[in-house]
Amino acid sequence: MVLFAFETTNATTYNVGDDGGWDMGVSNWPNGKNFKAGDVLVFNYPKNVHSVVIVNKENYDSCTPSGKTLTSGNDKVTLGKGTSYFICGKPTHCQFDQKIAVTAN
Repeated sequence: MVLFAFETTNATTYNVGDDGGWDMGVSNWPNGKNFKAGDVLVFNYPKNVHSVVIVNKENYDSCTPSGKTLTSGNDKVTLGKGTSYFICGKPTHCQFDQKIAVTAN
């Protein structure tokens, strides 16, 4: 008899910023959450007011909006394993903590 064990994982969908959405002051939102590869982040925001830029750590630290830019106002990003960095591409928004770093295991 051969038994197979399969690990099943259910992806979790997270609304970034919870009820406040993707807005300035959201940088602490990931704290205390346990993200997994395959989880989905949903960025809700007024599309003419904000954007989401997927950046590397250097651009995250310096608030440089260089990377893939999302502008739908309801952007969905599936996390890969490791740390992902997101900032708002609008001038000064990142400096006002509209940025998150999310680590998925």
